[in-house]
Amino acid sequence: MSGLNASDKGGTPLKTPRTDWPTTARTPDNIQKVKECLAKNRRVAVRTIAEEVRIGRDLIVTQDLGKRKLCYRLVPHILRSEQMQLRLDACGDLTDMTDRDPNFLKPIVTGDETWCPRYDPEGKRHSIKWRGPGSPESKKAQSEKSCIKTMLAVFFDSEGLVHIELLPEGNMLNASTHMEILKRLLQWIKRDTKQGDWTLLHDNARLHTTFLLQKFLTKRRVLSLNHPPYSPDLSLLDFFLFPKLKSALKGQRFLYISDIQHNVTTQLKAIPKDSYAKSFQDLHSRSQKYITIDRNYFEEQ
Repeated sequence: MSGLNASDKGGTPLKTPRTDWPTTARTPDNIQKVKECLAKNRRVAVRTIAEEVRIGRDLIVTQDLGKRKLCYRLVPHILRSEQMQLRLDACGDLTDMTDRDPNFLKPIVTGDETWCPRYDPEGKRHSIKWRGPGSPESKKAQSEKSCIKTMLAVFFDSEGLVHIELLPEGNMLNASTHMEILKRLLQWIKRDTKQGDWTLLHDNARLHTTFLLQKFLTKRRVLSLNHPPYSPDLSLLDFFLFPKLKSALKGQRFLYISDIQHNVTTQLKAIPKDSYAKSFQDLHSRSQKYITIDRNYFEEQ
């Protein structure tokens, strides 16, 4: 039996490597041809290369040329060098202030806005289930996110939720509306124990950087922390609260706007308080990590 040896026990055939077989495909000439194919088209399939060079699906691409096929990594924005520097400066400032004062993160109140649709379909990740060997394949028709939605504005600190607002149907969120939301936030904070000893952390969305809003915050003597541009991976709402909320709401259908608002409020209040404190520690850890990496976005969002 060519290419097989009998084992010592029972004579079962075992495959053994054959060093005497000639390698006819992996020649310098074929390697050069494959290299030229890849230079013409970086997305070419191995099958196409094999047909063009007239060889089998050999290991030239992976072993001789050391190539591997990778997809694009989707990022929120292609950052310019000055934007990367702003991210680095913001992370450095937050890390330095937290290292000097362990309680620096406690008085920070952060907030943002997001849409909550009447129906947000589950993705593949949410439909994963344990199944046995004989379980039938499950299928689900593809569906789209509902156009009927409500706007949520939420603020929290390291101890938990501070303020929640769900805009009435038909209300648009603009600088004036956001200023009214901040007025109600300030009223709540005055009734709370913070007594003005707090800091606002907003991202740099256009809504949050308007002249009207900046003038309002200056007049009310509200201290704001700088947030780097195009940085959802460094935003507490984007990497902590909103994913948690929307994951809980996925796959549920609501008949009325009031149902959406009730369920959003219920899900937000169900988040454990220690999760909020941990999210601020995660922000500190991300800032430390960003200083040591190559100024790219974090893998998970």
